[in-house]
Amino acid sequence: MRKFSEQELVRIEKMKSLQEKGIDPFGSRYDFEDNTNMLKESYDEMTKEELAEKEIPVKIAGRIMTKRGKGKAGFMHIQDKYGQIQVYVRKDALTEDEFELYNQADIGDIVGIEGIMFKTNVGELTIKANKYIHLTKSLKPLPEKYHGISDPELKLRKRYLDIIMNPDVRDLFVKKQVFWATVRDHLLEKGFLEVETPVLETSAGGAAAKPFVTHHNALDLDVFLRISMGELWQKKLLVAGYEKTFEIGRQFRNEGMSPEHLQDYTQMEFYWAYADYKDGMELVKEMYRKITKNVLGTSKFTSKGYEIDMDDEWEIYDFETVIKEGTGIDIYNSTKEEVIKKLEEAGLEYDPKAPYWRLVDTLWKVIRKTLSGPGFLVGQPVELNPLPKRLEEDPRKVAQFQIILAGSEMGNGYNELNDPIDLEERFNEQREMAESGDEEAHSHDAEFIEALEYGMPPAFGFGVSERLFSTLMDRPIRECVIFPLMKEK
Repeated sequence: MRKFSEQELVRIEKMKSLQEKGIDPFGSRYDFEDNTNMLKESYDEMTKEELAEKEIPVKIAGRIMTKRGKGKAGFMHIQDKYGQIQVYVRKDALTEDEFELYNQADIGDIVGIEGIMFKTNVGELTIKANKYIHLTKSLKPLPEKYHGISDPELKLRKRYLDIIMNPDVRDLFVKKQVFWATVRDHLLEKGFLEVETPVLETSAGGAAAKPFVTHHNALDLDVFLRISMGELWQKKLLVAGYEKTFEIGRQFRNEGMSPEHLQDYTQMEFYWAYADYKDGMELVKEMYRKITKNVLGTSKFTSKGYEIDMDDEWEIYDFETVIKEGTGIDIYNSTKEEVIKKLEEAGLEYDPKAPYWRLVDTLWKVIRKTLSGPGFLVGQPVELNPLPKRLEEDPRKVAQFQIILAGSEMGNGYNELNDPIDLEERFNEQREMAESGDEEAHSHDAEFIEALEYGMPPAFGFGVSERLFSTLMDRPIRECVIFPLMKEK
């Protein structure tokens, strides 16, 4: 049988007392008209005398966060989704039953308050209550006010408590909504169509990543949780005649966790017919600048020790040149052994069975950490991504860019390969990589190749995940997920 703490037992008795009085401890519908943000914006600048003269009525609901005072009067702070406001309670301003409800209330209870606005002698905006309504009994005490939750894992496991106790966390997820709303609005303004594509796929295509595998009982077949935001599906829509599409949703990669990586997360991808990666650079730069200003209120921010201004001129980083300058490795004239030696010198973990280009990619990720951005990485070798078109001026490389911010990749875009014969050859190369043990090799997708055979217009595609948001917030990505996956206790 579950054991209750002494405080919980006291609160349970109060719950029973409410029931005996015919009051539902867990309340019912309550209409209110005001919130803490609106009240402060409207009345904070008014003087004590102006408020007293106007006798402004208010009706608000919130959670009791502080409570003090004895006898015939007391103060408390209640909290709604915007913040806190003080409430002044006097016995002679309430009914006898209401004042008893106030006296019996605990920190954490949710209440409704009606009253008028005034300012205390020290100038704090306050509601003078003339009606007190019990709405919900809190059976557990909140964490101690000044320390909140100190255990980092407990903060994530009991995120609802962290949000109650920490206004910065509460504000974080409001900003995250602004982040994705800005992405959506920007693309809609540019004439893109928002679409939905399957989460369950028979072939894990559209990215280099290890998928989650599950079983579809009704069809009796194994399926994959998508590892891209409908890349191959959206390209089929380009074949169908839609010229600009995008999707924002969840995708899943069965890979390691880090401050920048999760297994399930939100991603956006868009596809733009008749455009190329240079057009994409301009659209994305404009979008990122707008995101930063809407979320942060400024173009400047600090992340992972880098000071970044999104309004600065964006750098161009060439893959081959940056690696050669940083390590001395000429990627087109070096051996696997030479790359491994550099990785070992840097003290990096690597898979000795990995193919040459996967090891080069590991080397690049070391160099990337030294680049602050904002900037575009260009000139990636075709072996690291089979889906972009090759550069006309250098067929060893693809017409692709990645956005670099604070030493990390913050978005990836490229000219889409629409030659079905070339793509099938690249898929075959990827199959050989998979057979040699590369778990991130692309899957062969015959249906997609067939769709391309009907003709897909030249196009540019781009994707970015919520890693960008975590970078703007300068927090590990797991802290920027409202309810991250946790191990069972």
